[in-house]
Parts: sequence; C-alpha cells; structure tokens
Amino acid sequence: MTSLLTTTLTFDLSSKKYGQLIDGQVVEGATEMPVLDPGTAARIATTPVASPEQLDLAVAAAQRALPGWAALGYDERGKVLHAVADVLAAHHDELAQLTTLEQGKPIGEARDDVSWSIDFTRYFADYRLDTEILRDDASSYVELRRKPVGVVGAITPWNFPLFQAVYKLAPALIVGNTMVLKPSPTTPLATMHFAELVREVIPAGVFNVVGDGGDLGPLLTSHEGIDKVSFTGSTVTGRRVMAAAGPTLKRLTLELGGNDAAIVLDDADIEKTADGLCNWAFANAGQVCVSIKRIYAPASLYEPLVEALAQRVSALTVGHGLDPLTQLGPVQNEMAFQKAREALEVAARDGRVVAGGEVLDQPGYYVQPTLVRDLDENSPLVREETFAPIRSVMPYDDLDDAIERANDTQYGLGGSVWGSDVERAIEVGARLNVGTSWINHHFQLTPDVPFGGVKQSGLGAEFGRSGIEEFTNVHVVNLKRS
Repeated sequence: MTSLLTTTLTFDLSSKKYGQLIDGQVVEGATEMPVLDPGTAARIATTPVASPEQLDLAVAAAQRALPGWAALGYDERGKVLHAVADVLAAHHDELAQLTTLEQGKPIGEARDDVSWSIDFTRYFADYRLDTEILRDDASSYVELRRKPVGVVGAITPWNFPLFQAVYKLAPALIVGNTMVLKPSPTTPLATMHFAELVREVIPAGVFNVVGDGGDLGPLLTSHEGIDKVSFTGSTVTGRRVMAAAGPTLKRLTLELGGNDAAIVLDDADIEKTADGLCNWAFANAGQVCVSIKRIYAPASLYEPLVEALAQRVSALTVGHGLDPLTQLGPVQNEMAFQKAREALEVAARDGRVVAGGEVLDQPGYYVQPTLVRDLDENSPLVREETFAPIRSVMPYDDLDDAIERANDTQYGLGGSVWGSDVERAIEVGARLNVGTSWINHHFQLTPDVPFGGVKQSGLGAEFGRSGIEEFTNVHVVNLKRS
C-alpha cells in the first residue's frame, strides 16, 4: 500500500461550486448530493441534482439550438470541436486530477483519459459523411444523405467519466446533433467542469449537462424531446433503457457489460503473454467492461502461466490514485466494494486463490488484485461479469473446447487470443462470438475503428464510420428522369 496524497492539486477543490450546464448557463441544481473520493471514502465536493423541470429546460434548449447548429455545416462545426480539444489540452492536468479524485484510477491512467479525449475530439472534428450517389444513369438519379437524428440523450458510467462523455459528444455534434448528457451520480465532477470550460466555445443549448441523484435516467430515456439515447453501462440497466425508449421508438446505441475471455495458445511466449494479460485484466482496478475477465490456458502451459501471472499480480502496488507510485487504485464506490467482497468469498469457495484475496482494512474501497485458479465453469466468477480486480485462469486440453467455453456466455463484447503463430491466432479469434477479437493484445480503442458488442453486450456501434452513422438518419433523394 502506498501513501495517500503525494501529488499537489493544481486547483482548490474546496472552494469550487459545481453547476449544471443548461442553455449555455451554469445553474444550480434543485438539490445537491455529496461526491466521495473512493481512495478515502471522504466527501470532496457536492454536485447539483436536476429536477424534472430542469431536465425539461435542458431538452428544450437542445431542441431550440438544433436547427441552427445543423445548418452550420461540417467545417464550422469542426472548428468548434477543435476549439473543444484546445480547451481539453489547456486544462489537461486539472481534468485528470478531478478524474482520479472522483473515480479512483491512478493519475497516469486519468491523464491517458484526457489525452484520448483530445485525440478522439480532433479525429471526429475532421470527419465528414459526404453525400453518396447510389445511381446516376439515363433513367434515374439517386443519392443518399445523412441527416442528424436530433437531440441525443447521453448517459455515461463511472469508470471513464470524462472520456466517455467526450467520445459521445464529438461524433454527435460533428454530424449536426445537439445533446443532453447525464453523468453518473458518483463521478460527475470532471464532466461538469469540462462543460463549464467549453461553454464559451460551444453555442448555447448545443451541449447541456444535468446532474443526477440516481433517478433521472428513466426521465431522460423516456423523454419525448429526446430522439436518440447513447448509453454506456450495465446490461441490466441497458434493458431498462431499451424498454423506456420503446414507446417513442428512440434510436439507441447501447454499450453494455462484458465477460471477455482470453485464450492462450500452446505456442505463446509465457513471459510476454503474462505481461499483456496482467495489464489488460487489472487496468482501472478491473472496472472495464471490455477488460479480460477469464483466461483459458492449455494444460501444457497452465502451471508456468499461473505462476508468472501470480508473480505479476502480487507485485502490483495498490494505493491512492494521486500517488504516482500507485498501479492499482480503489474500486469506485461502496456498492462496487461490497460486490467485490462477495466475489472474494466466491473465489475462496470455488477455486484456489494464488494472489491477493483480501480487501484492505483502511479508509477507502481497496481490494487486493486477486488471481484464482482451478475454478469450475459454473462458478459465478466465470459465468458473470466481475467488475473488480479479481480474475480467473482455467486450463483446457482441447482448443475447440476452449473456444466453446469462451463463447458460452450471454455477453459478447470482446475477446483476445495469444500465440506466436499469428495466422493461427487470427483464425481462432475469428471463431469468438464477440464484437472485437484482439490478437496478442486487448482493449485497444481508436476513433477510426468501430467498437460494439453482440448478444447482451450491446446494440449498435461507437467510433469509426459505423459509430458516426449511429447519430444520423438516412435520407434518400430519388429522381426519375424522363
């Protein structure tokens, strides 16, 4: 365990009063609620909570701003988004520190979040969905245009609060939509601070942020003034979002839970593979929908791979995210902490813990990074998504059986294959029933490559052309020539 705070804050959090962004104005909430530092479990700020009437005001502002924003065209909207990226760059460290304080992740990972936000914003600022000519002959002319879907309701979770807000905002805005965004109740600060910073560069009403005390989500997803919902969160909540959107047939993009498997092949380099598996299984304290949750290793490599992984997991430094020595921060909130406790009990009951296995007896929500071996396939640690730094390694004798076990889940977000024969690894990856198969790495997201899940891991895609088109409606112009 490292010391608590060794990074000096670049801002005075105690004197900051956070507000919502509605129609270009920073406004107080109808009520307030505390925001806790998961590294100490102490209150660090209060956040505004919107009333239903304030949500109505935010939606109405987005509706009013929509025609003018859509009429600006790509070039002018792109200039605004580049200005947003400039703001992110100018306030890089304070946004990273806010992310760490409210979310818990190590400051290096939080800085990555801000850097990714800048890169994604600039990429989408320069993106264009040009008109496509589908037919042009003697009898007819047909073209396909893409029009903004309208007012987007965006809902972000607590594991990447700022980054996910920005990567929903930028593609939605470049094609002409406006937005009402609701951050997670436990991690609203960086998003609200960002909204206040960009209010001078984004026209009033185009981007609105409302605070949530835990009950605003259903009002947003069912609101008649919202044309599309972009939601990232759990599969359970995603089902409720889909049901709420049904009566008005809102367009939906759902990026939901995952139970990603990593299949290690019998020609894998144990040391390199162990490095990669450890990195992408325990990043952000295991609180990533697309992180490695289950590892399948051939019987011939099982013992040395488990040993190599246990050494790496045991060596991870746990501590407060603002300590630069920290490699693994706390889980984000009390509910996640209690679920982690329950998962540790299951680990001790159903398998053999070879690293970690305990929570830390001190203020904050600290869970030792934990590796479990010899689990039965029916254990909840294998069947269900574990959103904590607790991971399992299971052996296999037959590769076909390993692929079948990897696919035997309600989830289908991502998966990875690790081996020296790249062509063979690609063939195995192609057999995984997931949205993305990574080969010899995991959890790479870039703005030019679509990302989404199958089965109950989601609906639609984010990023790339596919993701941008999710924020548009198809409009066909069809001319009959005489």
